[in-house]
Amino acid sequence: METKIKISDELVMNQIYIIRGHKVMLDSDLAVLYGVETKQLKRQVKRNAERFPEDFMLELNTEEQ
Repeated sequence: METKIKISDELVMNQIYIIRGHKVMLDSDLAVLYGVETKQLKRQVKRNAERFPEDFMLELNTEEQ
C-alpha cells in the first residue's frame, strides 16, 4: 500500500528560487520531497524526458553554481 505524506505549501514555497527569470526547484530539494536520492531522480527524468516539456529542466553554468 502506498503511504501518503502531507507536505505544507510553505515548505514547498521556501524551496522555489528565481533563476534566469524562471521559478525553479533544485533537484536535491525535489528528491527530498519525493523521498529518493538526487541521482535517482535525475536518472528517472532523463529516462522519461519525452514526458516533460522542453523547458522543464535547466542546468546551472559555473558562474551560477
